[in-house]
Amino acid sequence: MAKDRTELMAELMKNPKKIRNICICAHIDHGKTTLSDSLVAGAGMMSEDLAGTQLFMDFDKQEQERGITIFSANASMVHEYDGDPFLINLIDTPGHVDFSGDVTRAMRAVDGAIVLSDAVEGVMPQTETVVRQALRERVKPILYINKVDRLIRELKLTPQQMQERFMKIIKDVNNLILKYAEKEYAEKWLVKVDDGSVAFGSGYRKWALSVPYMKKTGITFKDVIDLTLADNEKELQKRASIHQVLLDMVIGHLPNPQDAQKYRIPKLWSGGDLESKVGKDMMTLNREGTLAAVITKVIPDPHAGMIAAARIFSGTLKRGQDVLLVNQQKIQRAQQVAIYKGPQRIQMEEIPAGNIVAITGLTDAFSGETITNTEATIQSFEAIKHIFEPVVTKSIEPKSPADLPKLLQYLRQVGREDPTLAINISEETGQYLVSGLGELHLDAKIERPLKEKGINVVTSPPIVVYRETVKGEGPTVEGVSSNRHNRFYLSIEPVEPSVYQAMLDGKIRQEQVRKYLKEVGVQLYENGMSKEESRNLVDIYNRNILIDGTKGIQYLHETIELVMDAFKNIMDKGPLAQEPCTGLKVKLMDCKLHEDAIHRGPAQVLPAVNDAVRTSMMKAKPTLLEPLQIIRIDVPDELMGSAISQVQNRRGSVINVESELGSTSITSKLPVAEMFGFEAQLKSATGGKGFYSLVDVTFDKIPEEIRLQVIGRIRERKGLQKEVQE
Repeated sequence: MAKDRTELMAELMKNPKKIRNICICAHIDHGKTTLSDSLVAGAGMMSEDLAGTQLFMDFDKQEQERGITIFSANASMVHEYDGDPFLINLIDTPGHVDFSGDVTRAMRAVDGAIVLSDAVEGVMPQTETVVRQALRERVKPILYINKVDRLIRELKLTPQQMQERFMKIIKDVNNLILKYAEKEYAEKWLVKVDDGSVAFGSGYRKWALSVPYMKKTGITFKDVIDLTLADNEKELQKRASIHQVLLDMVIGHLPNPQDAQKYRIPKLWSGGDLESKVGKDMMTLNREGTLAAVITKVIPDPHAGMIAAARIFSGTLKRGQDVLLVNQQKIQRAQQVAIYKGPQRIQMEEIPAGNIVAITGLTDAFSGETITNTEATIQSFEAIKHIFEPVVTKSIEPKSPADLPKLLQYLRQVGREDPTLAINISEETGQYLVSGLGELHLDAKIERPLKEKGINVVTSPPIVVYRETVKGEGPTVEGVSSNRHNRFYLSIEPVEPSVYQAMLDGKIRQEQVRKYLKEVGVQLYENGMSKEESRNLVDIYNRNILIDGTKGIQYLHETIELVMDAFKNIMDKGPLAQEPCTGLKVKLMDCKLHEDAIHRGPAQVLPAVNDAVRTSMMKAKPTLLEPLQIIRIDVPDELMGSAISQVQNRRGSVINVESELGSTSITSKLPVAEMFGFEAQLKSATGGKGFYSLVDVTFDKIPEEIRLQVIGRIRERKGLQKEVQE
């Protein structure tokens, strides 16, 4: 990049009204990376002839070999709009559901999103997921309908039919916005053809159009069809360049960081005080104020060590500045600060609020960490939570004991880079469990990188992690401490279905509950819990609720932390098979405590509470919940029967079947335990013409006829006694 362009970027960074932070998001293979290429080429950062084939933003070796995006990639570019230069910080995100955690993290960094949809396939399951992810982070969407040339060349649609196709996609996207956006943004953020918040074109052929641009230039649908059929898309590209039309749409319809932060900060920093100095600094994007930034990505660089990508919400980050990692309370030095140009970084002296920055030197940083000035005290940002939980687990062991330190180091590093990977290292038992969103997720982020590093490991077949819960109410059970001086009376029952659903939907706060007891109590009451119980809330952990039903117990305030610890311990390892618990309400009904604190320490309280909860749970009809994937299968009409057979052979059920343009979409629900190898079987049964996409992950009670068999298998794998002790 020429020096004057770098200087111009440094200048634009200081003017928030001239900045747009955006991402491109879509279903897999709808053309995100090709579109990113075309935009980057239009900005003069790569050859226009290579755009669409170079895949500039897929710079990882695995991405190039697999032909899919695995890691989100950043690029900053300058675009002129009505004669004025603007700085656009772009993030290209993955489309495969196994890597959608990267999309969630990218959404924290940006204020607007280009939602891309394939003109032929329309709105697909992952399109719904990315819209949902954007709206959860209060990121405003606009719509780009890609691969329009396929409607002309392959489907031979008339201008009227093309418009009908576009209107269906627009309607489907708007239905998603109405479904997932908060009330105050739903109507405001609908995409519309007339105002130019919708564009259509071909990322590969490098042209795009919107209705305002068509009115301005006089180009018609007929021109598009004629030029496409005449193989003269170079002319179309000249008259309607994709980067011009799309980046004009970005600047015209997506917010600058100053405007966006006014409504995003109350959501992303909900635990903080907006009236405090740092709160006001972020709400006004004060570049002279307290530094407040959130790290959204951490990747290793062979030359520079760990590189952290961060969005700066207030203050200015300077080269060589010491910063505080808030959650870890560690001070580290930002050795270099830079902006992104795909795989390269352009060093800067300082980068002010409103920008996305690359930082080297923060060796202990992790995705979701908050950074600030060393002398500042600020509340950390809300955790970056992914929509889906990890459901596939593998056990990993090094072939050679000498490789164990290297394996541990890599697992800790990858856990910081990708929080959607759950790493459970039990150094006592020597078992290392890694949980991810799917088999490909574990292969791409764990197994293959280990092999490339020369660390030979043995991996188990995929393990499914179940959840333990109860179907009925358990009796109040007494737990007695070993010194006989303390007694705890606890009972267990299922959480109200409406409250559990509200927790799943993110309507009830589940982090830092102790700090916001009153607020969370109100949320519980509003979603169906009784007033008395919601007032007596003690804690929420993994969608399990602890209630204090006691009255006037002396010394309880000194002991309640230990009761909470015991509650969390058993919620992590239920009595049936030591699987995590969910949807349980544990009530402390009464207790008798010794007056001397020395006689009610952890060794007395933890086992007593644990025994009482466990016994009550075993008498409350305990069962397992198994993870299920709701998937959409797309096949030609004539192969529908073959696809449905594959679902039914795996304990699956068909929810819905729809046909359009000779293709059938089958929405099904299948247990994750039966999904391994499903893709290969589906391809085989449909001659390679069937494929599936993940719509959602849910948990349902395991069928009674296989419950004991599954519990036995899990207990055997974990080295527990085969029979569950009552």
